[in-house]
Amino acid sequence: MVHQIYAGKAKEMWTTEDEDVLRVVYLDQATALNGKKKDHINDKGKTNNAISTLIFKYFEANGIETHFIKKISDAEELVKKVKIISLEMITRNYSAGHFASRYGVEEGKKFTTPVEEMCLKSDELDDPAINASQAIALGIVTQAQLDTMWAISRKVDQLLTPLFEKADMQLIDFKLEFGTLPNGKIILADEFSPDNCRLWDTKTHHHLDKDVYRKDLGELTPVYQEVLQRLEKVILL
Repeated sequence: MVHQIYAGKAKEMWTTEDEDVLRVVYLDQATALNGKKKDHINDKGKTNNAISTLIFKYFEANGIETHFIKKISDAEELVKKVKIISLEMITRNYSAGHFASRYGVEEGKKFTTPVEEMCLKSDELDDPAINASQAIALGIVTQAQLDTMWAISRKVDQLLTPLFEKADMQLIDFKLEFGTLPNGKIILADEFSPDNCRLWDTKTHHHLDKDVYRKDLGELTPVYQEVLQRLEKVILL
């Protein structure tokens, strides 16, 4: 019987008649501060679904395997069932957010090489920072798995940085999640949208991401729709 297996801050996951396939439902909901701030946002779900679909198809076309199968409605998609690895892999091209406040670095400083960080995926613990030796000691991953995840993260950065530049956006930072297939292969999972990356307009440096919601800078959906429209002009599949 089809049933819900996950209810998150921005998505729900449901089983399907195929035990290896899940149905993802994108919600009209925005959260910040690990869910402490939460609001209903009209049309956010379908906009995020459209953006993530576009990006994941772009990944697949460029040799990055993902869990994405196909979009089945405005706010729904089918994905391969994976075992999620409880790490968030963060790549920072510019100083922003927690990095800027933690180290007293002005926002917008471009790094000579990307900064790579990891967090333990845990709302209860407020997603604490974790390093490679800790993740291995806790049995979350092996060194080989970490090497694979970082290799994919670097390829994502190399693909998306010039792509977003063509769309007049700077890719400030982003967060990726990974999962393993039954055969143990690691693939990209979750989503890629302005919910899990920072995008700034190249000329104005205006936020085009969830910081608009975090910092109460305006209406979120029109900003996400602007991101979608820009990406549709540069991603030709």
